[in-house]
Amino acid sequence: MTLLANHPDKNLIRLQLKQNVVLQDLSDDDRAELEPHLVIVDARKGDFLQAQGVREMEQHFILEGILKRVVSNTEGKEMILRFADERDMETSYAAYRLGTPTPYGTVCVTKAQVASLPLKVWVDFLSSRPVPKDRFEFSVMQLMSEIMAHTITLHLLDAPGRVHRFMRKHPELVDRIPSKELASYLNLSAETLSRLKKRGQI
Repeated sequence: MTLLANHPDKNLIRLQLKQNVVLQDLSDDDRAELEPHLVIVDARKGDFLQAQGVREMEQHFILEGILKRVVSNTEGKEMILRFADERDMETSYAAYRLGTPTPYGTVCVTKAQVASLPLKVWVDFLSSRPVPKDRFEFSVMQLMSEIMAHTITLHLLDAPGRVHRFMRKHPELVDRIPSKELASYLNLSAETLSRLKKRGQI
């Protein structure tokens, strides 16, 4: 991890942060105040950025790569709740506000680079900035709605229907997510997903 101000690509990263869905409304003064808290994390595929069940939470702004939000049980069975890529973010904001441990983990699907800071620092930063706070909370609600819609989809649509819905909703991710990960997200086996492709059903 490297502080943004000390990173060799700091100018490019600052530009990327300006394009983030949550940060794009910040003023130059806001960015200057936030920057000292941001560390740049270069992570490998499979690295955990946030573990499930912890109370020390972080806010992540994705610069490069793809992350997944996952829930695991004690037997190690995993359910993928969502994917997120560049210009998006990952957070445990709801758990932080409720005072509960993180209900899910955040894992790198690919090699990734993120800008991170403690969630408490992020919440304190937003407390005096109503416009960015509203944008952030709206984004959190959108994510929760998206996850609920996906969960319903798993029960109501057949296998091809689930794949088609993902392709329609997230065309930018279709060719970037490994088939095994996509199959898991759609509650399919990798073999079933491959068979659907060979048959031309998707």
